[in-house]
Amino acid sequence: MRISAAVVREPEGTFTIEDVELDAPGPGEVLVEIHSVGMCHTDIGVRNQWLPMPLPAVLGHEGAGVVSAVGDGVTAVAPGDKVVLTFNSCGECAMCRGGEPAYCLDFLAHNFAGGRPDGSNALHADGALHGNFFGQSSFASHAIATERNVVKLGADADLRMVGPLGCGLLTGAGTVFNTFAPTPEQTVAVFGSGAVGLAAVMAAKVLGCRTIVAVDRVPSRLELARELGATHTVDTSQVEDVPAAVREATGMGADFAVDTTAVPAVMRASVSSLAPRGTAGLLGLGLPGTELSIDMLELAVPGRKVVGVIEGDADPHSMIPHLVELQAEGRFPFEKLVKVYPFDQINQAVDDSESGATLKPVLTLV
Repeated sequence: MRISAAVVREPEGTFTIEDVELDAPGPGEVLVEIHSVGMCHTDIGVRNQWLPMPLPAVLGHEGAGVVSAVGDGVTAVAPGDKVVLTFNSCGECAMCRGGEPAYCLDFLAHNFAGGRPDGSNALHADGALHGNFFGQSSFASHAIATERNVVKLGADADLRMVGPLGCGLLTGAGTVFNTFAPTPEQTVAVFGSGAVGLAAVMAAKVLGCRTIVAVDRVPSRLELARELGATHTVDTSQVEDVPAAVREATGMGADFAVDTTAVPAVMRASVSSLAPRGTAGLLGLGLPGTELSIDMLELAVPGRKVVGVIEGDADPHSMIPHLVELQAEGRFPFEKLVKVYPFDQINQAVDDSESGATLKPVLTLV
């Protein structure tokens, strides 16, 4: 079928809306009519070629829409179902079998190869065109996904809002719910109050953490963080010793710290802000070669831990419906982060995301 898709053809290039060809779904695949799709910094990172993915390509990996057709063997969804699209995984390796799909041993082949793992591609145009980004390439009117990376929602789901649950919000909230699982007596510090960081703040509030510290340099973001559950804020443009400010807010340091920035100095500060035996979770993806330097005395003597986290250590099929339920209860109001753009304003959405003018752009197609 002919579809409309946003194509990026060169590093740091603009997206152009083009008519391209999309195959029918094959075995195990699902054709989804995309109603909306979130704009994530990972999309921008691939456009800039900080992350591996061949160009020209159709990106987009926070799609939401309605199933149009299914391939042979698909039983989890049917035409007419509302779905969110999330990251893909093989389902067969030790990590997938163990319930850790975000750490699939074939993650790159299923999400960043520019086509299906077998080398074929569902997208076609004049000349080469790469798709299957995160198993979806949802900057398009329609996308081919797989049964593993579509998550069925209820009939009342708001398809203009739920797309960001497929990656960014899943990552922030999942890190708190799954990686940390703090008790109400424990404390959490979140470095970076963008969409991922604020999802972590909201998750910490859901769990009733006694102290939640949001760290950022933008006053409006810190104000929103307080509205969403932060008990304390640290404005890095006004505070010289950020770890000391976090320790003052928490008593002896944070039990858990989230870094969403991938900035080495900020990551280091997140570790320095920890209490003895505290854990820092690093979520952000920086430029290739980004390194974190930590004094081993600062790390080992207090028994601190540093862990990398992908996709919030989440199983999307259980976590995404849980987040939808929390939003319906008013306990995870992620709609406060979203600004909606028509699909043809995709380049404006990119600019606003990069400048920080918008926390979470969502492109609408229906």
